[in-house]
Amino acid sequence: MSPKELLKQFYNADIINNNKLVEEFYHKECELHWNSSQGFRISKFQDILGFFKNVRENYVSIRYEMSHLLEDNDHVTSRYTVFGKPIENMDEEMPLAHYMCIWQVKDGKLYRGYQISQLADDLAIESNSFSEIKV
Repeated sequence: MSPKELLKQFYNADIINNNKLVEEFYHKECELHWNSSQGFRISKFQDILGFFKNVRENYVSIRYEMSHLLEDNDHVTSRYTVFGKPIENMDEEMPLAHYMCIWQVKDGKLYRGYQISQLADDLAIESNSFSEIKV
């Protein structure tokens, strides 16, 4: 499977109901270098397990809308917005954050990631800057 296909499968996975998501898609020696509004951090496999556990505890659904998905050898780059329905308001889906991420794929799994995120705002979404591509 190509890196692009791997990332497509990840973005289309049922994040909330799949407790094995991290094991299926992330390399055991993965590292995610993440610049966010909270600052910079490096997350390893166990950190990513904890992150998705927290997501499952706080949201009833998560959905990715991609605007870009590019592949170069064993690297894949994506630009997307994450939408979620929080447990406090299950009837309303809201944009959570915009992301750009570069992943290196090793052994068919996400291995090294370099990600930038920013809290979502309606202005960027309404500008068509994040128009969804079909994957």
